[in-house]
Amino acid sequence: MRLHHDAHHRGYVDKLNAVLEPYPAWHGLTVEALLRRIDEVPEPIRATVRNQGGGHANHHFFWKILGGYGAKAPSADLAAAIDREFGSFEQFKAKFEAAGVAHFGSGWAFLVARPQRNFALEILTLPNQESVLTLPEPAPGLLICDLWEHAYYLRYQNRRSAWLHAFWDIVDWDVVGDRFDGIRAGRTQL
Repeated sequence: MRLHHDAHHRGYVDKLNAVLEPYPAWHGLTVEALLRRIDEVPEPIRATVRNQGGGHANHHFFWKILGGYGAKAPSADLAAAIDREFGSFEQFKAKFEAAGVAHFGSGWAFLVARPQRNFALEILTLPNQESVLTLPEPAPGLLICDLWEHAYYLRYQNRRSAWLHAFWDIVDWDVVGDRFDGIRAGRTQL
């Protein structure tokens, strides 16, 4: 994970800052604001901002939900929402893993809440460095898993399914539950 954080994530931040340097009107914005306004970003740098900004935002989110010491399962309202949407926590994990395995190429698997649908939960995958921040309908992220090979290749080689199965051991469900509570309270968060 240190190589993942210090090399891959750092690279996204450095490249995003470099492409924005000649555009002072876009300085000082958070990566969330940049991605939410991606259609307003100058066309010559839009793809780079989407890719590098998405890489930074997704990794930033990813690090937040990891921790080997937090709760190993959701509790309270999040647990009830998972049971309502997916049948059980075990069924949710199986569906999340299946979505990640079925995703072609590199990308990300997410658990999102849909505020416009009474905070319904949904599993989705996005390619490359696409972010939930650019989706047309709000879909704040609760959980994210990196499907790029650099996230798992050193330990799991080409066995993405093994990575997805082991992923649950490092999710901090206290953080994920706090994100769900915050989203329902109207807080926007990466």
